Amino acid sequence: MSAKPKPPEELPPPGDVRAVLAYNVRLLRVGKSWSQEDLAMECDLDRTYVSAVERARWNISLGNIQRLASALDTEPWRLLRHPTAADDA
Repeated sequence: MSAKPKPPEELPPPGDVRAVLAYNVRLLRVGKSWSQEDLAMECDLDRTYVSAVERARWNISLGNIQRLASALDTEPWRLLRHPTAADDA
């Protein structure tokens, strides 16, 4: 049995888009109680790819942002929005 996923511990720097994406993907994934493997299966990506995205290691295509957003039941732009930004939409 695997350990329960943990949310990110600190906010990403506002100017680091990859870190913001990583934070939001992990936060939403943990909110669904999914492992990285669960998310990868939902959006037909490799688990190591999801791991790299969550660690802000790789640039990610718009197509894969769309796939992650769809699996996480959110809009793609929300994955790129800093978590402290006012939510006006």
